[in-house]
Amino acid sequence: MRELTEKLPPTQTGFAFGDIVDAVSDIVPPEAPAFVHGERTIVWRDAAKRMNNIARNLHAKDVKPGDKVAFYMRNGIEYGELTGACFLGRQTHVNVNYRYKPEEVHYIVDNSDATVLCYAREFRDAVAQIHNQLDKVKVFVEVGDDDVAAFATPYEKLATTGKGEKLGLERSEHDQVMVYTGGTTGMPKGVMYAQGDLSTTLLARIFIATGKMPANVGEIVDFVKSAGDMNVRYLPACPQMHGTGFFGTMSSILTGGCVVTVDNTSLDPHAIWSAVERNRVTNMAIVGDPFGRPLLRALDEAPGKYDLSSLVGIGSSGAMWSAEVKHGLLAHLPEQAALTDAFSSTEALGMGNSVTQRGLETPTAAFTIGPNAIVLDDDDQPIEPGSGKTGRLAVGGVLPVGYYKDEEKTNRLFKTINGRRFSVPGDYAIVESDGRIILLGRGSNCINTAGEKVFPEEVEEVLKKHPAVEDALVLGVPDEQWGSAVTGVIKLVGGAGFDEAALRAHVREHLAGYKTPKRIVVAGVPLRAPNGKADYKSATAFARQELGIG
Repeated sequence: MRELTEKLPPTQTGFAFGDIVDAVSDIVPPEAPAFVHGERTIVWRDAAKRMNNIARNLHAKDVKPGDKVAFYMRNGIEYGELTGACFLGRQTHVNVNYRYKPEEVHYIVDNSDATVLCYAREFRDAVAQIHNQLDKVKVFVEVGDDDVAAFATPYEKLATTGKGEKLGLERSEHDQVMVYTGGTTGMPKGVMYAQGDLSTTLLARIFIATGKMPANVGEIVDFVKSAGDMNVRYLPACPQMHGTGFFGTMSSILTGGCVVTVDNTSLDPHAIWSAVERNRVTNMAIVGDPFGRPLLRALDEAPGKYDLSSLVGIGSSGAMWSAEVKHGLLAHLPEQAALTDAFSSTEALGMGNSVTQRGLETPTAAFTIGPNAIVLDDDDQPIEPGSGKTGRLAVGGVLPVGYYKDEEKTNRLFKTINGRRFSVPGDYAIVESDGRIILLGRGSNCINTAGEKVFPEEVEEVLKKHPAVEDALVLGVPDEQWGSAVTGVIKLVGGAGFDEAALRAHVREHLAGYKTPKRIVVAGVPLRAPNGKADYKSATAFARQELGIG
């Protein structure tokens, strides 16, 4: 590891996250909450010991610096704790979507070369089906009580065995964080970030408060000291296993804040608002309208029921957040609240953002272009704002190292333009004369449903395995709650009957629930052009007409 990192170029800041956690945990008020889940609270004094214990005990099980740790669990204290332990022990986080079925989990764990798989008890059966196939995994960790699977180690045993002493490791700015993302094509890919680069984003609130980025760990410590027990209290209403929730979790850990999670398995708006009130939450993360609408509905149902005076900001990324929902929320929130709609992807942070406050009208899908973002024409040259030309968004600045084990896709997405490295993820837009980005859509058929990315080809292949289906296309149609609803358009085998419920159940048997089409219709138009290529345009128009969508 050391020989490799010495050959790599300097990162943006040179920070290693484990060094920050070591320093911050020394000066945060020991009784200040670090993690809260439902009625359970871990204060910083205990959290620091538990994270050090986990890191040390994983090392004792031959888990080495640079090894990957797969997280297969819902939001909770353990997600944040294990993240901090990975920073301290120099392991690399790998997220596994908790909606995945065993074969999908196997793909992520195997593709990432994870040597540790930490899973929640509710997923024991899924892991049991594949654990003998995961030859690279050295340690299975089960979150629950001590009655764990025979092949697993209890999480609490890792957290409580030991004195919580610091590890005393020499760490590197090139220690990594990995986030698996669907991207736009193919199977999920691991996006690798060097911690020294990513810290520029995760420490941004220090920049906002002080006007400059910290030059060293001591300046981070000074900032945390000045905050005292009034530090940020962050509630990810969205899953921590997605970038939107995970980045805020990391930021809170690195700046001595508190991560508050809600104890439920589906979106419960009233439970979220209750947690905001009870824990004096300052910041929340959601995924656009799929979260914003139910949260707004809960407030409209019981205006004034919750004390939300502590809340200063809600951030969103990953799905459209309409102006209607933003302004509806602001009517219930304190005067100082700001709603930040970030236009980003895991591979391209900070392409643009939109901030809405009371009295400030912001159109839906209009973003101020980020300082390191440009819009490119077909020759990879920047388009002049106000020209009216359509182009592809590209973002520079803080960028990933690349995709894990995929040099071809790395080179295709990350380009050097006029001497600068950019990420070009495939989003099309127009830049207006005032610098705002007006989104036009992604240039592929990837479906974004409530922040989850679904590849049509994957669902199509499963549909076509059903004996009644001869051909299938899968596409997204507009939906108020989901943003885009996964929809199947099928051609039946001659003489076969149409049973929509049976087809949906067939897909759900093989893929995560969110990939299951919300509706399936029998095609009244050809699904293929004469050359055999899929005709998504005609299929989409037919589906919208059939479902009564204007």
